[in-house]
Amino acid sequence: MSELKNDRFLRALLKEPVDVTPVWMMRQAGRYLPEYKATRAQAGSFMDLCKNAELACEVTLQPLERYPLDAAILFSDILTIPDAMGLGLRFEAGEGPVFDNPVRSEADVNKLFVPDPEGELQYVMNAVRTIRRELNGRVPLIGFSGSPWTLAVYMVEGGGTKDYAKVKGMMFDRPDLMHKLLETTAKSVTSYLNAQIEAGAQAVQIFDTWGGCLTPRDYKEFSLRYMQQIVDGLIREKDGRKVPVILFTKGGGQWLEAMAETGCDALGLDWTIDIADARARVGDKVALQGNMDPSTLYASPERIRQEVATILEGYGNGTGHIFNLGHGIHQHVDPEHAGAFINAVHELSAKYHK
Repeated sequence: MSELKNDRFLRALLKEPVDVTPVWMMRQAGRYLPEYKATRAQAGSFMDLCKNAELACEVTLQPLERYPLDAAILFSDILTIPDAMGLGLRFEAGEGPVFDNPVRSEADVNKLFVPDPEGELQYVMNAVRTIRRELNGRVPLIGFSGSPWTLAVYMVEGGGTKDYAKVKGMMFDRPDLMHKLLETTAKSVTSYLNAQIEAGAQAVQIFDTWGGCLTPRDYKEFSLRYMQQIVDGLIREKDGRKVPVILFTKGGGQWLEAMAETGCDALGLDWTIDIADARARVGDKVALQGNMDPSTLYASPERIRQEVATILEGYGNGTGHIFNLGHGIHQHVDPEHAGAFINAVHELSAKYHK
């Protein structure tokens, strides 16, 4: 494997000195880019794009051709694991993901199994290997998965949800069943992320998109407990380098201390928490990633720069900050505004690393 030409993302995750604050964006390969739309049209469907290693590599690299980003993130979807378990994933226009075979009964839970990452999920590993080869050491590659709780929400609801009726119904009424589902899913995520690391991912992020819908007690029992299990089971060193782990719970600002106790290297922050407060609470223990409101990118480049400056000032001097949005970039954002954001981070952050 070629040496990394730009490793500031990995260095900041491990709280090592950097020259400027590294930056990447969740969903940086995606629908706001015209070149992505062209490649997706060529692929035929979203899942066909995920399953074609060459095209998945192409869209992963597209934002790096446009912007001086400090990391690439594997182009895939968080729902690859439940799809590989036989739940029949498809994407409905305007509706998002739908499972033809949702998990509703004891029999459904008992049928779940841990997919083989080099079997049912080999297309993801092929994409990781292809991207890592084509990156040729430009920047590190991030692998990722959904958290067990977040996957469970989609698996039980059969798609997206606003009220969590079915998944919380199972959680409250049959906690034994929910734990069994989460146990299988946690084992699956662990083996999936380890396979991504073996295939070339140099850092991994766990997306707990729906953890914020839980009470504090239920968050610890049904979400954090299983992320802890995954962190404990991950490969943490490869090719003589540490492999950092980032936990991101959307709406999880109240649980940062508990998340930092898991042994992860960094916490992703959404925009509902002040980064200065977050650093005061957990900054010595972990690095922090975030946390500009993605809607800021609809504003003028001058306003975007102001917001970047405010967040950098909030974090303050020293390493341990990876700049990102507080969630994924929106599809209707002007790509020029994304460029203004990334350039502002690099330009304005140098003074904090003197």
